[in-house]
Amino acid sequence: MGRPRGVEDAVILRAAAQVMGRVGPAGLTLAAVAREVGLVPGTLVQRFGSKRGLLLALAGQSARDAGERAERVRREHASALEALAALTAESVAGMDTPETFAHHLAFLCTDLADPQLSAHALAVHQAQGRAVEALLTEAADAGELRAGTDVAALARTVQAITAGAGLTWALDRRGTLAHRLRQELDTVLLPHVTPRPDRDPEESR
Repeated sequence: MGRPRGVEDAVILRAAAQVMGRVGPAGLTLAAVAREVGLVPGTLVQRFGSKRGLLLALAGQSARDAGERAERVRREHASALEALAALTAESVAGMDTPETFAHHLAFLCTDLADPQLSAHALAVHQAQGRAVEALLTEAADAGELRAGTDVAALARTVQAITAGAGLTWALDRRGTLAHRLRQELDTVLLPHVTPRPDRDPEESR
């Protein structure tokens, strides 16, 4: 049987991510996603088979998007470190409130208990890690980072603070998550950034 036309899978998967942020694991159903995009639930059953099938498709798309996002962000910024800051902010796009962050975190916990979903989550993590390390390597080659910087170790630290900043922000609720991430990223990078004669030492803070 042919696939119903009218709404692309990518649109449905974006809608699923939005619903996920609003309602969490318990509230995410094929019916809820279908309403979001103006389809009947049966159309989603035909395309994805089940809620788990939808989640697998979303996880697979997330892994593909991670690399594409890094390439796009790099093209949009003059320096590798500027691109890294933008990429870090985009990694939490849609998590505008502690509640939406908590809902996405709950889905990650669900993923970790499922071998197939966990494999996709690992692929996303690894793709993000490669993107961060590539940007830091470029920054080091361009002289933005001090000579001798351990780029691989710094990349792991950047990923760790990206995850940890979300948790602390969801608890203390000060400012926006994107702003918190930028603050933490600047703090981590500061000891490694090559000083510029025209830069105030406290500028990155």
